[in-house]
Amino acid sequence: MEVYFYEVFAEEAEVLRDLLGTRFSWGMTDRTVQEAGHTRPPARLVCIRTQSVVPPAWAGSLDGILSRSTGYDHLLRFRGRISRPLPLGYLEEYATRAVAEHAVTLLVALFKRLPLQIRHFPTFQRDGMTGGEWEGRRLLVVGVGRIGVEVARIASAMGFVVRGVDIVPDKAGVEYVGKEEGIRWAEAVVCAMNLTADNGGYFDYHLLKKARRGLVFVNVARGEHSPLADLERLLREGHLGGLGLDVFEDEEELAVSLRAGRRGDKGTAVVERLLSYPNVLLTPHNAFNTAEALRRKGELTVRQIDHFLRHGDFIWKVP
Repeated sequence: MEVYFYEVFAEEAEVLRDLLGTRFSWGMTDRTVQEAGHTRPPARLVCIRTQSVVPPAWAGSLDGILSRSTGYDHLLRFRGRISRPLPLGYLEEYATRAVAEHAVTLLVALFKRLPLQIRHFPTFQRDGMTGGEWEGRRLLVVGVGRIGVEVARIASAMGFVVRGVDIVPDKAGVEYVGKEEGIRWAEAVVCAMNLTADNGGYFDYHLLKKARRGLVFVNVARGEHSPLADLERLLREGHLGGLGLDVFEDEEELAVSLRAGRRGDKGTAVVERLLSYPNVLLTPHNAFNTAEALRRKGELTVRQIDHFLRHGDFIWKVP
């Protein structure tokens, strides 16, 4: 076949089947590459998402790899493990609004202590559940790109006072500050920056410890920005007032372990401990997942594949 799709969840499969039709030969699975157990590539072009780990040994049998994501740090890691040039593609923006809305949803749910309210519903008691209004609350958005500026816009409209941190402070209407100043100022932080070789572990224990006690921290970017062990320590010390994560360190391993129901694998133990806290919300890297974004994502995917099959390269190429 010409193309094989990995990591296709049910709603995405429905959209792709509708768009693909019979324009080229294809197959798909809901599993990652490592879960599928394929010993060789099932097609010359494979289409993955962020949790698949493509074996370097496949490089000689592939014409290209397309990731159905706007981030491509996982493809850069793959490129570093192979010796021959191989076309690598990603998708242009398709989920900015979806991810920004998800970030704000986590943020406001934590201010309202929603996880604790849900836990206490069976006993219908309200002790210890007093939340906070967000009018006038100080929100720091770190990474003011397309998603970050949309987070800032939505949060500002809801009454938050927003400042931003970015190496390129070029968005109109955003008040920029330095990292250290911003952390000390903020009552809440949203991480929305792309992952680079220079910003892994950005939100470590030492940085977040400088924030005011009770800080609400939300990450919808990449898990490598915020080490889980550091976040757990800050929760245990009572320094974090709320934690919302849609992304996780070593997510390709964590996701496979959780789906398989395995305990004690890398990352699962700390995640299970985090879930025991009444001020934590964890979602399965699902911020992008709206009906509108899925349609846009499917259309861009098919456009990339059509172009690749005709020209041997992608429209949006990993630099």
